[in-house]
Amino acid sequence: MSSNKINIVTLGCSKNLVDSEKMMALIKNGGYEVVHDAGVDSARVAIINTCGFIDDAKEESIETILRFVEARTSGRIDRLYVTGCLSQRYHMTLKEEIPEVDAYFGVSNLPEIIEELKIGQGLSRDHERVITGPGHYAYMKVSEGCDRSCSFCAIPMIRGRHVSRPVEELVAEARYLSEKGVRELILIAQDLTFYGMDIYGERRIASLVKELTDIKLFDWVRLHYLYPSQFPESLIPVIKEIPEICRYIDIPVQHISDKMLKMMNRNHTSYQTIELLRKLRKEIPGAAIRTTLIVGHPGEGEAEFRELCDFVREFRFERLGVFAYSHEENTPGAKKFEDEHSDELKQRRVSEIMEIQQEISSEINASLVGKVLNVMFDRREGEWLVGRTEFDSPEIDQEVLVPDNPEIKTGTLMPVRITGSGEFDLFGVPVTI
Repeated sequence: MSSNKINIVTLGCSKNLVDSEKMMALIKNGGYEVVHDAGVDSARVAIINTCGFIDDAKEESIETILRFVEARTSGRIDRLYVTGCLSQRYHMTLKEEIPEVDAYFGVSNLPEIIEELKIGQGLSRDHERVITGPGHYAYMKVSEGCDRSCSFCAIPMIRGRHVSRPVEELVAEARYLSEKGVRELILIAQDLTFYGMDIYGERRIASLVKELTDIKLFDWVRLHYLYPSQFPESLIPVIKEIPEICRYIDIPVQHISDKMLKMMNRNHTSYQTIELLRKLRKEIPGAAIRTTLIVGHPGEGEAEFRELCDFVREFRFERLGVFAYSHEENTPGAKKFEDEHSDELKQRRVSEIMEIQQEISSEINASLVGKVLNVMFDRREGEWLVGRTEFDSPEIDQEVLVPDNPEIKTGTLMPVRITGSGEFDLFGVPVTI
């Protein structure tokens, strides 16, 4: 095995993936061979990009580090480095408890990693990346950090305050990604709606999206995540009128009880939330609205949970995810509240919400049978071609399964007639034109 080969292992969210892809470009330009998410024995040097957001993610990161430590101790790899959110958040603790790692780095220490690897500086522009995954879609981070203080969230503590990237820099990166074969551009940030406030003095997500669609390089442009408080209404006609923008509105409301929204430091009320959602439904007909919820937060009694269940039944989100509250040390909630609910109660509440959503999703999917939807194919799986509509984001939403056809390449966008449906999947056949 070559000592000139580096394995980058990415854990956690799409923002971490972008960081890894930019790290890979620097390393590759420095003369190394670089692989992504390969096996423990695939390279003599490994860099683990960790997640430190919630308990499950932290456990996965620790387990991954220990697996590579065993390989380091047994001589199967020569050097092991750890970076990312977990390393940023628990730097000293990790150094003390897992000293076998050669070095730990935080989320903003890419120059130090490059120096440690003895790679020359200035070998890559900011927007250069090694695209992982299928290659026809890619995430683009428009900002870093967050200025909000949601009770449950450690991101501001880990990633710092909100920092927007200039429009010109993002357009240059978008052009670069298009040249690499990307057909679906997915804009990501902790809060897309806040984009531009720090450098332009106003929210500029609508004008940024216009700039990115004016260059006419992408089939789809998708937006993650749109915070409900002070939602920029200038974005609504942009989503409605520009065909390249997916009619997919990812707006994490987290709860609907005024009591819970206040305890969560969400800065929006139940009334404001419902009015915004109704406006989005009215102004952008046919859009899929996706949300995430948190159950089991301190203060959530049976009445607040029932209010949330009723809201989910009544609004009928097209896409919905729900998480059990995780009591994260040093977050605003952990400093202020006791973690009063058992894991069993939290999981029961998660299951109940998902049972409600399962029925809603099943009914919505059944209504699509017979319709023709544009589908982008992501991969082959057994006898199926697996793709998504504009209403579905990679890895988190439902998929469309079509009998495999060797003439259809992954990354192809084509019309599909829906012939069948399940609770969280659709089945179809290509429409010949």
